[in-house]
Amino acid sequence: MTEDKAEMVVTPWEVRGEIDYDKLIEQFGVQPMTPSIPERIAKQAGYMHLQLRRGIYLSHRDVDWWLDEHEKGNRVGLYTGRGPSGHVHLGHMLPWFFCKYLQDAFNAELYFQMTDDEKFVFDDRLTLDQTIGYTYDNALDVIACGLDPEKTHIFSDTEHIQHLYK
Repeated sequence: MTEDKAEMVVTPWEVRGEIDYDKLIEQFGVQPMTPSIPERIAKQAGYMHLQLRRGIYLSHRDVDWWLDEHEKGNRVGLYTGRGPSGHVHLGHMLPWFFCKYLQDAFNAELYFQMTDDEKFVFDDRLTLDQTIGYTYDNALDVIACGLDPEKTHIFSDTEHIQHLYK
């Protein structure tokens, strides 16, 4: 690497250097966002979500397959989550608002995993009680996004641990 270009480092804890998005797409095994995907989503939803119009999403994982399945008449679902290590901010909520848009447009169940066990294990500054407390508080923030309560399933690893590691 040349001296004027800092080495790219992207981890859950750090982002630095000159970012090469094509390299990241390859490294993470995702596909680039093509213009047809937002168009297909908007066709189902009846409108183009602000985040799609603005080109916020650069890549995806199997969204084309997901849309194909829906177009065949199969039910589709959504999965996301949060590692509760503190209070929620707008950067957390923006993708959740997009999940609401998808949930409404596709009549989809949403499974929202709170990885409180992971945050407890990997962050020495947090106690288990703190991560469980953040889980509860963060779940209230998720609910405040207006997700359909009948189709939204929020679960924490510590509450369901017997099902996770068998």
